[in-house]
Amino acid sequence: MRRTETSPRSPMVMQVPGSASPSTAPGSTTPQVLLCQNAAEHSHEPSSESELVKHIKSIIKFRSGPISIAEYMEEVLTNPQSGFYINRDVFGESGDFITSPEVSQMFGEMIGVWAMCLWEQMGKPAKVNLIELGPGRGTLLADLLRGSAKFANFTKALSINLVECSPTLQKIQYNTLKCEDEHVGDGKRTVSKICGAPVCWHASLEQVPSGSPTIIIAHEFYDALPIHQFQKASRGWCEKMVDIAEDSLFRFVLSPHPTASLIYLAKRCGWASSEELEKIEHIEVCPKAMELTEQIADRISSDGGGALIIDYGKNGIVSDSLQAIRKHKFVDILDDPGSADLSAYVDFASIKRSAEEASDDISVHGPMTQSQFLGSLGINFRVEALLQNCTEEQAESLRTGYWRLVGDGEAPFWEGPEDQAAPVGMGTRYLAMAIVNKKQGTPIPFE
Repeated sequence: MRRTETSPRSPMVMQVPGSASPSTAPGSTTPQVLLCQNAAEHSHEPSSESELVKHIKSIIKFRSGPISIAEYMEEVLTNPQSGFYINRDVFGESGDFITSPEVSQMFGEMIGVWAMCLWEQMGKPAKVNLIELGPGRGTLLADLLRGSAKFANFTKALSINLVECSPTLQKIQYNTLKCEDEHVGDGKRTVSKICGAPVCWHASLEQVPSGSPTIIIAHEFYDALPIHQFQKASRGWCEKMVDIAEDSLFRFVLSPHPTASLIYLAKRCGWASSEELEKIEHIEVCPKAMELTEQIADRISSDGGGALIIDYGKNGIVSDSLQAIRKHKFVDILDDPGSADLSAYVDFASIKRSAEEASDDISVHGPMTQSQFLGSLGINFRVEALLQNCTEEQAESLRTGYWRLVGDGEAPFWEGPEDQAAPVGMGTRYLAMAIVNKKQGTPIPFE
C-alpha cells in the first residue's frame, strides 16, 4: 500500500562501527550496538511514551534481549490497538503517503483491462474470485469496476474478496465501493452497487474461499510485509535487531547469537550468485513475502487464474531499503513507533523463485517497469481520450497524474506554483510481475 515518496535507500544508514569501536568477540552475549548516520528528522526528546512504545519495550524486557526488525515492523504497523494501519486513514493528501490509484483513475482502469484480458484467457468463467490484498481506500478496485462496467459478462462473474486487517479501512472501502447490505433468506450479503458484485472482507488470503478461478491484485502490499535485516560482520552474517538503550530510547544492535531467520537468509543466498553476494554488506529478507507467494502459487495452480504484483523494488537482492514516512516526509525508523509508515523495497527475484518452487503448474512473467506495463495496456490512448473533453484545470490534473504513473524523475512540463515541487514519476521505480496458471498461456502485456 504505498508510496510516491520512495528513495533508493533509507535516509538512515546503519553501519558497523569502525576500528575505533571494538566489535563483539566470538561467543559474546552482548549485542553489538550500531551507530546511526544521517538520521532523518530525529525527535527523540523526553516525552510521555505511547501505549505502543510501552508494549514494544515490555516485549524486549520480557525476552531479556532485542527483537527482530520484522517483529518491530509487525507491532508498529498492525498492532491490534495501536498499529499504524489499524485505526486511521493513512492514504491521500491528508494522510502519510499517496498511492497510484489516488494519483489518477487511469491506474485502476488499466488494472481492469489486465483483469478482463486474463479472464478471457481463462475461458470467460461464469464465476471468478477477484481478490485484492491490502485495498487501501478501495480506490483501485472502484476505478477497475467503473472502467469495466460496460462488460457485463465480466462484472457479472465477479465475487469480490478484500484482504484487509484494518476496521477503519474496511469502512472506507465499504463506502468507496458503494456497498449496500441485502437480505438473502435468513442472512444477508454485501453488494457493490457499482457493478452488483458481492463483496466480502477477510483477515488473510487463506480465509478467502477457494474452488473458483482467481484473479489476485497485490498493489503496494508486499512492501509493507515485515523484513529481517542482516549485516556482514567479522563472524559472518548477523541479524540486525531492535533493543533499548541506556537512555530508554530504541536502538539498533547486532544479535550476538544465530537467529531462527537465518534459515530464510540461507534460502535467499542460495538463489543468488557469488558475485552478487560479494558486492553487498547488508541483506533484507522477507519470509512473509515468500510464504504469501507460495500461497498464491498454490491457489492459482489448483483453481486457475493469475496474480498481478505491482510495487517498488528491484529484481535482485535488496540490501538496505527500510524507510519510515510520516506526513509525506522521511523520518527516523525508531522515532515514535506507530506514527509513521514503515516499508522496504520488494525483492522481485525472491518472489519469482518462491512461486516457481511452490508449483510446476504456474509460470512467472516479468518484472517489467510500471511505465512499460501501463503503456502496453494503452494508458497513452486513455489519457488522450480523456483530454478531449475536459477543462484546462482537469487537463493539468490528467497530465500530472499521467506523468506520476509512467514518468521518470521530475516532470519537465511542470508550471505549477513555485512553492510546490514538480511531480516525480513512478514509472521506472515501480515494477510489475504476473503469476499465472500455465494452461492459460502468457498474460498481457508480458508477451
